[in-house]
Amino acid sequence: MTDYAKNPAPDNPLGSAPLIPLIAGYAIPSIISMLVGAAYNITDQIFIGHVVGMLGNAATNVTFPTTTLTTGISMLFGLGTAANFSINQGAGNIEEARKYVHSGLTGVITAGITLGILVYIFRSPIIVLCGAEAEGNVYPYAMAYLSITAFGLPFQMFAHSSSTIIRADGSPRYSMLCTVSGAILNVFLDWLFMYPLGMGIRGAAIATVLSQILSFSLAVRYYPRFRAFKLSIKELGYSGRHLKGSMKAGIPNFCNHMLMMITSIVLNNVLATYGAMSAYGADIPLAVSGVAQKTSMIMVSFAVGIAQGCQPIWGFNLGAKKYDRVKGAYWRAFAAAFLVGVIFFIALQAFPREIISIFGGGSELYFEFAEKYLKIYMLLVFFQNIQPITINYFTATGNNRQGLLVSLSRQGLFLIPLLIVLPMFMGIDGILIASPISDAMAFVLSVSMVLVSFRKFKEND
Repeated sequence: MTDYAKNPAPDNPLGSAPLIPLIAGYAIPSIISMLVGAAYNITDQIFIGHVVGMLGNAATNVTFPTTTLTTGISMLFGLGTAANFSINQGAGNIEEARKYVHSGLTGVITAGITLGILVYIFRSPIIVLCGAEAEGNVYPYAMAYLSITAFGLPFQMFAHSSSTIIRADGSPRYSMLCTVSGAILNVFLDWLFMYPLGMGIRGAAIATVLSQILSFSLAVRYYPRFRAFKLSIKELGYSGRHLKGSMKAGIPNFCNHMLMMITSIVLNNVLATYGAMSAYGADIPLAVSGVAQKTSMIMVSFAVGIAQGCQPIWGFNLGAKKYDRVKGAYWRAFAAAFLVGVIFFIALQAFPREIISIFGGGSELYFEFAEKYLKIYMLLVFFQNIQPITINYFTATGNNRQGLLVSLSRQGLFLIPLLIVLPMFMGIDGILIASPISDAMAFVLSVSMVLVSFRKFKEND
């Protein structure tokens, strides 16, 4: 065991380095990883939109909730394990940190295999549940895509969880490498399978799975070289207490993604229902919503990347009782995420048609609804970036109940009820207005709860 592992706190830069360059050093690789991870879905959407067309875009939108579910379970184990690892490392409890890593990895392997099997078996009812009619135009494309991507879910889940743990171990660049390598391969294979080989939407699905396997392989390769202590895949196993602790810490992010999944399902269904009552029909709103979700992934990737980059800083300094550094890291992360949101807002308001055109063409009616959707539904997107910052802050500092409430707020407490109620009175326009109202309410709640938590630090000084 290295000297660092025996006594990690005194000379660790997490507890002493200037905050802005420290956050940048951890957050930039994390942001790149998140952006490149988003590229798995965005690249598919772009290629499918140009090769298959609007129905292909609608199909990937219908299957997207399974991706959200996979990411949520990955965070349940990955972020929860990394949070406990960082806190115990900061406090010098190395054996506890080791047990959390072993238990978390065992949990995510088991969950990944189980999810992949279940999604494949129940792929048809999942597609119908997510908004596609069994006899409709979108269903066969969604079925072809999900039948293949289900096999990649265990690889995706392990790679995603591992990227968070590897980053917490002090290797943010290697964490980035795992994701970037897979995404680069995905772009090349999308082109190869869909253009020269003419495999259509199935080619995009195969490209995604092969890319996820590459990211998985690189993550597995890291663990024998774990920095904090010796770690071997052969020694995997779990302690019920440590697995429960990791899952408890990861619940806020998990619930947030579960609500995102439920929101996607509700949104798809109300768009199809009220779209069919409008001039746009059912397929156009589904396709536009899918493109908008993939577009917003770029913005959210910045926020989540910043939050995950700050996670070891928050956890370590909480364990070392350096509360000023915890607060300073939060406000710097807040400012960076908010600025990205403002830039994104300006782009959406100024260039909606150009942004939508990146994902393929469509009728004039399609572009009319797309412009309306981006300008209204995503009016207050700059508030959305604060939620992942705040959820990860509460997770990293062990405030799981507060993190859970923040994760439930935007989708569960505000957006889903509004998506159901407002269209009853306003038709499809009610769906569009629901989002900015929810964004504003969730923002106020998040900031208020963080300020309360900061006052508790003063009581502990």
